[in-house]
Amino acid sequence: MTTQQKEQTIALAAVFQAASLVEELARTGDVSSEATQPMIDSLFVQNPDNFDSIYGESAEGLGRGLETLLTVSDKSSGQISPDVTRYALSLLHLERKLSKAPGMLDALGQGIQQASRQADHFSNTHPNTIAALADLYKQTLSQLSFRIRVTGNPTYLQNAATADKVRAILLSGIRAAILWRQVGGRRWQLLFSRRRYSDICRDLLTESDHNS
Repeated sequence: MTTQQKEQTIALAAVFQAASLVEELARTGDVSSEATQPMIDSLFVQNPDNFDSIYGESAEGLGRGLETLLTVSDKSSGQISPDVTRYALSLLHLERKLSKAPGMLDALGQGIQQASRQADHFSNTHPNTIAALADLYKQTLSQLSFRIRVTGNPTYLQNAATADKVRAILLSGIRAAILWRQVGGRRWQLLFSRRRYSDICRDLLTESDHNS
């Protein structure tokens, strides 16, 4: 695999990790902090020295996303909820809408800087930080003509803390979608490069297992 192909796979896996986390949150009201942490952390890496500084050199925190992308790319690997695929494709579509709104991109950057001050005072995944990120999502991405419709258990979705987590994770998914586009990711690859994505996912998952 080339460096660019590896980076595309990692960024797309992050999109699918966000989608998988949102689906589980909406359905059960809870998600693994281990899988959530690297997604939220990535939002606060605004001026990375290199690609690896965003998700880590071997993307160990993206195991869930790599496994999900592998399943999507290679049907023989299993099945996932249709909602996960819908959320992932919606994130990629929303990123395209965002790219045509430079003023909103600036607002997102400024909002994340403000949220980072909350993170410095508390932690990246403290409820106050998550609430700040969720509010940023509401004030920006929720105002675009296309909105991601999250479905699940109304009891959980009507809970303020759960709704905040959903929006914060969606924001991290947009960050991943932007990154995917920046390293050459294109929608057509989802149809015509599935074999490549599945092969690289397997390699990265094997590498992660060896490092753990």
